Amino acid sequence: MENLSSFYIISYLTSLLALQFSLAADSITPATFIRDGEKLVSPSQRFELGFFSPGNSKNRYLGVWYKKSPDTVVWVANRNCPILDPHGILAINNNGNLVLLNQANGTIWSSNMSKEAKSPVAQLLDTGNLVLRENFSNNTSEGSYLWQSFDFPSDTLLPGMKVGWDLKTGRERYLTSWRTADDPSPGKFTYRLDIHVLPQIFLYKGSLKLARIGPWNGFIFEDGPTFIDYLYKIILVDTEDEIYYRYESYNNLSIMMLKINPLGKIQRLLWNEGSSGWQVMFSAPGDVCQNYGHCGANSICNVDNPPKCECLKGFKPNSQHNQTWATTCVRSHLSDCKTANQFKRFDDMKVPDLLDVSLNEGMNLEECGAECLNNCTCRAYAYFNLTRGGSGCLMWFGDLIDMRKTLANLTGQSIYLRVPASEPGKKRPLWIVVLAALPVAILPAFLIFYRRKKKLKEKERRTEASQDMLLFEINMGNMSRAKEFCEGDSAGTGKSKESWFLFFSLSSISAATDNFSEENKLGEGGFGPVYKSIERYVEICNWKQGKLLNGEEVAVKRLSSKSGQGLEEFKNEMMLIAKLQHRNLVRLFGCCIEQGEKISIYEFDIVTDPARKDLLDWTTRVRIIEGVAQGLLYLHQYSRLRVIHRDLKASNVLLDSDMNPKISDFGIARTFGGDEMQSNTNRIVGTYGYMSPEYALHGLFSIKSDVFSFGVLLLEILSSKKNTRFYNTDSLTLLGHAWNLWKDDKAWKLMDPTMQNEALYSMVTRYIKVALLCVQENATDRPTMLEVVAMLKDEIVNLPSPHQPAFSYVQIVERSVLLANINAEASLGNCLTLSVVDAR
Repeated sequence: MENLSSFYIISYLTSLLALQFSLAADSITPATFIRDGEKLVSPSQRFELGFFSPGNSKNRYLGVWYKKSPDTVVWVANRNCPILDPHGILAINNNGNLVLLNQANGTIWSSNMSKEAKSPVAQLLDTGNLVLRENFSNNTSEGSYLWQSFDFPSDTLLPGMKVGWDLKTGRERYLTSWRTADDPSPGKFTYRLDIHVLPQIFLYKGSLKLARIGPWNGFIFEDGPTFIDYLYKIILVDTEDEIYYRYESYNNLSIMMLKINPLGKIQRLLWNEGSSGWQVMFSAPGDVCQNYGHCGANSICNVDNPPKCECLKGFKPNSQHNQTWATTCVRSHLSDCKTANQFKRFDDMKVPDLLDVSLNEGMNLEECGAECLNNCTCRAYAYFNLTRGGSGCLMWFGDLIDMRKTLANLTGQSIYLRVPASEPGKKRPLWIVVLAALPVAILPAFLIFYRRKKKLKEKERRTEASQDMLLFEINMGNMSRAKEFCEGDSAGTGKSKESWFLFFSLSSISAATDNFSEENKLGEGGFGPVYKSIERYVEICNWKQGKLLNGEEVAVKRLSSKSGQGLEEFKNEMMLIAKLQHRNLVRLFGCCIEQGEKISIYEFDIVTDPARKDLLDWTTRVRIIEGVAQGLLYLHQYSRLRVIHRDLKASNVLLDSDMNPKISDFGIARTFGGDEMQSNTNRIVGTYGYMSPEYALHGLFSIKSDVFSFGVLLLEILSSKKNTRFYNTDSLTLLGHAWNLWKDDKAWKLMDPTMQNEALYSMVTRYIKVALLCVQENATDRPTMLEVVAMLKDEIVNLPSPHQPAFSYVQIVERSVLLANINAEASLGNCLTLSVVDAR
């Protein structure tokens, strides 16, 4: 090592001015340096670089930290080689390398570049990245750096940093925890990107997998937060040269980081200006189901459904399991897979680890299912978007490990698991039980039958009419119709995309609904009536033909000839919903376009107006509010194309048996591609009371139009009142009523009286404020759904003050017309349309 004594003397005696400059500067050159007690500060004063001692340690290290939080170090240079005295110096040597020297002039750490720099400068950037570059170069892009600290992460991932692989050099960038809070040397835990088949993130303890996030589904890592949050987006890059992921901030003013702590927890942290401290936004492992393989092989972990671990159908525990479920599920019996097996679809799942899998690019879902069915070693399959574009079929072979049912705030995937059609050895005991119980039950059953004989006969007649309901054959002609139906692109790109979904015959639907009888009618919306029916389980034994056997109820939506919705709008709704997959969006099974009919078949949910107070306690209302917000966020931010619903209202939010909300009715939805944010139309359709003013008055719509509708819906759910009614002699709408209460600091009075509780006042007041922000007259003043979700979760500390909402008052033109419309509302659910609405 070259002796630098002369360097010290000359610099100290002749460069005092330059040294003073370096104390407040963001960079050093070969003529300047910093000593222990001095710092580099990034241009915007966000980051600092200097010497520190962690916790109770007296050792000295060179590190980078946020200026607002000096105790939270984000990068350490000399992790393995502390300086034992407070006399360290950071300088640039004659070869152009950054060097860290101790009092004895010994090199403790070096950037260790092989290429010699001509005129190097070391600079601390506003990103927290310490870089070496040529001083004469005008190119300040990443490619011009001779060396950068971002290539050598410590325990923290900052916005713009990469986790992944440089395929040219073989370098892996990953996080390593500190050993302890007092010792930044590499600890036991690492956070890495696995690039086998599809990218996944793993938390390791040594070589032991502790947790898994992923795989990447083309948009986001599965089992990670659905909305990411209002501050950042995740980007995955997959090229010939490198594969990595990073995250970028939407708002450069936000201070955030991802850190792996010495105890092996991954935490995403956000700086809270109000409390001057760090707020945990996301933590993993967050529950037992995020612990890798918690339930062993061939089982599903579900924290919401005790017991948390359950073997797949056709499997059983190989031993008596304990509370930690340290076991594996094994086959309960052997069967001929080609004749006795089916596939069952599981939604909102974290798919198994990619241990023994094959990926077939370009194969569609139908081909994927047929391929897996014909291979007895194929245990499951799923359809994935690929990192370099396109999609493909992913098939699993061998044991399925680390599966879970995802939570409402985490992302999931649909997966098809092979299950036996029946399990031998279980039918005979069941028949024995039934036969033994028959004498006990026959007498009261006979009496009941006798007393209700006529009613049962009538019901039997209806049942017989629908026993074969929705029996269908998807032959080659139907598949051709499917291709013809799917031609074109709703976004107007001119590309032809083929989707696979079921076409039902009109006769089978008619039989299933008892010829669309009033008894089976669930309700009627703006485009026509909705009926209930019985959808039979699809046995996947032949992908071109299938019989609908025993199964669940479905909803049958029959488009009215007077609705004004044409074939193109119907196609739009079918194609759009077929491509959307989210737990808070209604699922489409198929459709019918025979004899001029336009009928769609959906999963059946309890069609319940979310504003009905007799069914909804406070917890359920919050679940509905958050679920609708997550569904809208998916449509606006994370679906393949940006989707604007344009008709969000209470009657278009369906509730399932667990009171989980699902957004429905996409007949007038519009899709945007690329960076498109808004559009306009001369044909204004929708429901007054939920329309934004720019749409109702000028035909201009954007994502902010849906935000307005969400704000109206939020107020309705909180108050159990409808926006289409009036609440005093001044003709106040619900929006105006809420605004007046807000101005008088009595917002909590808007809450449904049956829910009023002092413990809820602050939360209710916050929700009302969020709603009022959503229904402001100017679209630019309204938040995005990203921001709304964060506001509802109390992740934005200081909410802006709302302005007066649009349509606070309604001018009544003719009382008789108004009363007729209000009376009509009782029969049409929440589909009231006011003909004259004036804002003031």
